[in-house]
Amino acid sequence: MDYHRNYRPCPTFFVEEEYGMESRLRQERQAKQEHEKQVARERQYVMADELSTLTCEQLRDDVLSHMLEMDNQTLPDVESIDIQTEIQWFMRPYLLDFLIEAHTAFQLLPSTLFLAINLLDRYCSKRVVYKRHYQLVGCAALLIAAKYNDKKDRVPTIKELKSMCCSLYDDDMFTQMEWHVLQTLGWSIGHPTVDAFLQHAVLDDAYDPEVEHMALYILEIALFHRDFVAKLSSELARAALALSRCILNRPQPRHTQWSSQYDSATLVALSQQLHQPSTVVARKYASPHYSRVSKVMEHFLTRQASLATYARCTPPVETPIESKPYNGEIGLATPQKSQQLTAIPHGYLTPPITPDNEALVHAHAQMANHDMTRGMPSVHHGCSPSPAPSAEMQYMNSEAYQQEAMYMAQQAALQQFPLAPTHMGMSQTYQGGM
Repeated sequence: MDYHRNYRPCPTFFVEEEYGMESRLRQERQAKQEHEKQVARERQYVMADELSTLTCEQLRDDVLSHMLEMDNQTLPDVESIDIQTEIQWFMRPYLLDFLIEAHTAFQLLPSTLFLAINLLDRYCSKRVVYKRHYQLVGCAALLIAAKYNDKKDRVPTIKELKSMCCSLYDDDMFTQMEWHVLQTLGWSIGHPTVDAFLQHAVLDDAYDPEVEHMALYILEIALFHRDFVAKLSSELARAALALSRCILNRPQPRHTQWSSQYDSATLVALSQQLHQPSTVVARKYASPHYSRVSKVMEHFLTRQASLATYARCTPPVETPIESKPYNGEIGLATPQKSQQLTAIPHGYLTPPITPDNEALVHAHAQMANHDMTRGMPSVHHGCSPSPAPSAEMQYMNSEAYQQEAMYMAQQAALQQFPLAPTHMGMSQTYQGGM
């Protein structure tokens, strides 16, 4: 009893439970608000995509015409690069390998690389570049392209570029070269790159990353060759897209689409440069991020080479020509001899003249009797002998007499020692006239 009398409940007995319920309710309200915000954000994204698609369809032709105009205005001059005193075309692959590795290390956009190469070539078309400054110009072009295309946190710093160049240049040299490139080009940077035209070409098709990666791989290979420096980006993009679809066995677009209007000569020129790509480019596109298209390309080229070797080693099959009887038609060609192989592997040439009638009849009779004794059907009965020339006919060719004498000697030898039948069941004796 004293226990119940002295017991008093603690005022904080239910405080913890009430606080837990309030926190749960607050978390549920916050989660609901976040869900509503996310739904509203997704709706905004959908509306923005619809408006962007509608605007793109309305302004697509205008945008394409502007890109084509800018493409013509921002092309480098190859002939001006040819007359450079120090830099040569064989130096280009070394600089491009360096720029591609730097571009991959900084994880820049694909358009940044193509824009940097365009800025480099345009600068070399207008200024004399020394060999010791060639890499510096490439770094300045990459820095300008990254500032123009990529996000601010992806743009490489001068310190990073200096480290990649092994401290060959000072910090102020990068700044001076960047300013000099911009001033030389008149601050005109907006070149429509090949990947921009590539994105425009695949708007009407379903998304196929392997085709796009293969086209980018082909276009990066084209950067190394002089023949494609002055090519329009639109032509290169369409030809590379068509070539990638051929390699991957994808259907080509309809003739009404812009991407189907590619130049066949450019496509053939691109296909001829796929056999020895740069090691840096092949390693870059062998990653899963680019669908391993360099390995696919390697397998395709190996298969094509094996098919070409097999076609060269396999002799062509000759179809026998069937001779048709002449029925008096006008305009028919001269009947040709059948190309079928003869059943007699070793025969005798047709003599220049036909033997006498009596000798031929006598030889036919002996060969018929010989076949009957061997149990073989005779093939000589019913064959009328060929008419012999008159005795008064004179032959002016002495070689004809020698061939006739040789033939008669062979006939006499056959009459005395007839040959055994061959494995094809036929006699190797002469069986007819001319």
